[in-house]
Amino acid sequence: VGPVDDDALSIEVRKDKLLGGLLAAGFDETSCVSRYQSVLYRKESQHKPSPYLISRLRSYEALHKRCGPYTESYNKTLEKLKTGHPLESTDCNYLVWISFSGLGNRILTLASAFLYALLTNRVLLVDPGTDMVDLFCEPFPEVSWFLPLDFPLKNQFGSFDQKSPHCYGRMLKNNSFANSSKSISAPFVYLHLVHDYDDQDKLFFCDEDQTSLREVPWLIMKTDNYFVPSLFLIPTFEQQLSNLFPRKEAVFHLLGRYIFHPTNPVWGLITRYYQAYLAKADERIGIQIRVFDTGTGPFQHVLDQIFACTLKENLLPDISTEKPIINQSQKSKAVLVTSLSGGYFERLRDMYWEHPTVTGEVIGFYQPSHEEYQQTEKQFHNRKAWAEMYLLSLTDVLITSSWSTFGYVAQSLGGLKPWILYKPENRTAPDPPCGRVMSMEPCFHAPPFYDCKAKRGIDTGAVVPHAIFQQQEALSQLQIRRIIIG
Repeated sequence: VGPVDDDALSIEVRKDKLLGGLLAAGFDETSCVSRYQSVLYRKESQHKPSPYLISRLRSYEALHKRCGPYTESYNKTLEKLKTGHPLESTDCNYLVWISFSGLGNRILTLASAFLYALLTNRVLLVDPGTDMVDLFCEPFPEVSWFLPLDFPLKNQFGSFDQKSPHCYGRMLKNNSFANSSKSISAPFVYLHLVHDYDDQDKLFFCDEDQTSLREVPWLIMKTDNYFVPSLFLIPTFEQQLSNLFPRKEAVFHLLGRYIFHPTNPVWGLITRYYQAYLAKADERIGIQIRVFDTGTGPFQHVLDQIFACTLKENLLPDISTEKPIINQSQKSKAVLVTSLSGGYFERLRDMYWEHPTVTGEVIGFYQPSHEEYQQTEKQFHNRKAWAEMYLLSLTDVLITSSWSTFGYVAQSLGGLKPWILYKPENRTAPDPPCGRVMSMEPCFHAPPFYDCKAKRGIDTGAVVPHAIFQQQEALSQLQIRRIIIG
């Protein structure tokens, strides 16, 4: 249950507002209320940051302060980018993340980029796009993580693709290197890690290629993939990753809680909704519905699937259609539904309003918004989307839809292992309707299957046992290849 008064709030915040050392002290708390107040709305995490992760985060913050936008080191390195001259070694190297794709993808890829920056001692700079400043607080003390608007390559971001002269994959195809050891003298390299990347682009995940990229002062990255699992397959990073994350399934859980703090306007949406509808329930259940079928919903097979899943897994009680239940239970459950459509929420709500539950429990259904279709570039739409992801992460039990990065963000921030609704075929509810995921980590939808040493395709999961490649034929109806670190 959420906070009830100011005294309780101050006691709880003092308990562990720094999340076990994950967060740095010293920020202006009024500028980003969520940073230190989030502890009030969450259960204590079972996944504590390792001492090494805490140490590396503090070291990174010092690096960012020294090398961030408009610092002396930044200005010096930027001048070399502008001139395009051959480069000597620089004090600071940078990774620029291009704002690309939907909000769920952006959150997952930004966490991936930050981990890569951490592993390679680069300074992460974030393209603000149209709404990043509106959605997320600054995560690092004193110096912004947002790329300045006058960055000289910014106007080219929209045109960067596999055909760009500075694309790493293309450079490999054209053998565009200073010498045979693949030493790169270019002032910047573009990394195309989007789902349509080819075999040359994917060589980014090879040790030899990481060595060749090491001295490039500016790496510009565009991706819509959560590529963290493949970082574990790079021998150079293996020991450091093991020290950072002794429990590999907690990577996004910890990095997400460190990086992603809702701005005050978004935090207001979250806390007002939580207090009004969720705080007083004995149990909170999240149902995240993403439907890929064309046509106007709600679809009966999706409703059938949701109902079958909640009953089969004892997440919600059945309803009684024959006789009234006189003795009501004192227990209440609040069900938070997120969907672009309002129809699923209405049908579920009406079902539990018109009929009593067989247990006598009182079930309340709530849906913050129903935008009808995805509006990626609309500011308030994305505020609501971020608020709803966060609200889902505050639930006790979570049901999500396959293929949805929206659900991945919620489950990982919340430290939850959701039941995932399998993708229906031919508009028929699958049997079984859902299954428990193996890990709270997000999925890597388009992983490389490549042996860097043998230079041929391979089942990467057989090379590194903790990287599990989940095949649709064997394990689920998700129709995707997934990597889950566990």
